Order: sequence, then C-alpha cells, then structure tokens
Amino acid sequence: MAEPMPAPTKTNLIREKRNLQLALQGYDLLEKKREILVIELMKRMDTLELLEREIAKMTEDAYEALRKMLLSVGRERALSMSALPVRDITLLASYINVSGMHLPTLDVRASAPVLHYSFMNSFAVCDEIVIEFTELLQKLSTAAGMRSIVWRLAREVRKTQRRVNALDKMVIPRSREIVKFIDASLDERERESLFAVKMLKQRLSEQEGS
Repeated sequence: MAEPMPAPTKTNLIREKRNLQLALQGYDLLEKKREILVIELMKRMDTLELLEREIAKMTEDAYEALRKMLLSVGRERALSMSALPVRDITLLASYINVSGMHLPTLDVRASAPVLHYSFMNSFAVCDEIVIEFTELLQKLSTAAGMRSIVWRLAREVRKTQRRVNALDKMVIPRSREIVKFIDASLDERERESLFAVKMLKQRLSEQEGS
C-alpha cells in the first residue's frame, strides 16, 4: 500500500526539501565511507592471503621438523621432553583504528626459551622444533587477528551498502516524489487563485461598466 502524501503546504515543502538535502548529503558521505571500507578490506584480504600462504609453508616445515625429531629420539622420549613448556606464551588483545572503527586484533608474546632437557640427551632438531612452532604460533595469532578485522570490515561494508541502497532506492526517490507533488499542488493552487482573482476583477469591471 502506497504511503499517503503529506498535506501540500509551504511548511511541508520546506521541511521535505530540507529532508531531501540531508538525505543526499548522507548518501554522499555513506558512499565515500563504503569506498574507503572496501579499499581497506581489499588491502587486508591481500595481507591475509599472504599470511595464510606463509603459515602453510611454516606448518609444513614445523611438522617436517617434528617428524625428524620423532625419528631421532623416538615417540616416548619426544613426549617426555615436551611435557614441560619451553616458552611462556601470552596472548594480548589490542585494537587498531580503521576508518574510525576500533577493531580488535591479537598479539602473541613468547618468553625466552627455557629448556627442560639436557643438551647431552637431545639433538639440534629438538631446538628447531621449539623455534618452528613458536614462530608458527605467532603467525597464527597474527592471522587470527587479521581474520577478525577482515570479518568486521566485511560486515561494516554490507551494513553501509544496505544504508546506501535504502537512501538511493527508497528515501531519496520518495522525498523527491513528495517535493514534486507539493510543488505541483501549490502551483495548481496558485493558478486557481490567479484565475479566481482574474474572474473577480472581470466581474467588477463589468459591474462598473453597466
């Protein structure tokens, strides 16, 4: 059901023209915001893609080192050596500012390694395992923070796009329709008034001449 038109008055015309101007300004601002968000999103998606490729390579290297360790010291010895943590790992949540949005990200901090096994009873591959998996964990946390940013940016792009569409397809056309309707109604009313005045003058003139 079509929404009824407001009363065709000059007050409503002034109000609707102001609403239309605000809607047009809002559309321009939202469109610029959407463009900025899309650029930021694409940049971070590219960064995330590179990170994920790097993580895939680092995961392959880390598990290759683990396989070498298992072959060198055996499963039981490997389990015994890995029973105690080598590094203290701390996950810290922080925020970055992207286009006025405070987006959460993650930061991993690893302490200096503390080895709980003797150098005499281990191989270099054991230390390699510590390095490989610690670096992998740091990359994974960076990627997790980046995924969170990408997801939130994508959600904000969708939300902004919906607002842009609503203004472009509904609010602005409706406001222009109202302005056009009131303008036409006031013009018609003015023509009727002028015609009535003209007729009145004509009658007065005829009365004066008779």
